[in-house]
Amino acid sequence: MTDSAIRIVVIDADSIRASVIEEGLREAGYTRVTILGDTTGALRRIVELDPDVVVVDIENPSRDMLEHVFQISRAVRRPVALFVDRTDEPSIEAAIEAGVSAYVVDGLRKDRVKPILETAISRFKAMDRLRRELQAARTELADRKTIDRAKAILMRTRNLTEDQAYALLRQSAMNANRRIADISESVVVAARLLSEKEEET
Repeated sequence: MTDSAIRIVVIDADSIRASVIEEGLREAGYTRVTILGDTTGALRRIVELDPDVVVVDIENPSRDMLEHVFQISRAVRRPVALFVDRTDEPSIEAAIEAGVSAYVVDGLRKDRVKPILETAISRFKAMDRLRRELQAARTELADRKTIDRAKAILMRTRNLTEDQAYALLRQSAMNANRRIADISESVVVAARLLSEKEEET
């Protein structure tokens, strides 16, 4: 995506500081810039605007204002660059925990806007890739456990070997055009329901 195609939302209650950021962005080639004057209600507007990057500038951040920013960062799953004039260690830790991609203290200069934005986008992409890989690994592990449970059920109820049980699951998945893990989940659920019904009787 070219710089000119990137959609950027800038949140800043100070119109002068917002204009500095906007000018720096436009000079750097970012032309699709929208300014929001307040963090209150910003989340709804950001969802509507669907930007590629969110830039937040807070001259004197209060705990409530920072919490608004952190809510935005957690909710929109976009790179968020946060400029503040002062901070403390708990705020920095909270920003990292919330997924803020760039946390810049005393850094509002026009010439720094572009490199900071590029860093925020790059860091967000790296973290997002790690999150996807972690989720894929977790899903794979959960699928493997479900398949193993289904194999055990088939081995016990149909007197099959492990290879035969897996072959049956695979063939059923192919016939139904579904994943083996989905078929296995159905086997596990069905076995659980039968077990509960037998206990009731």
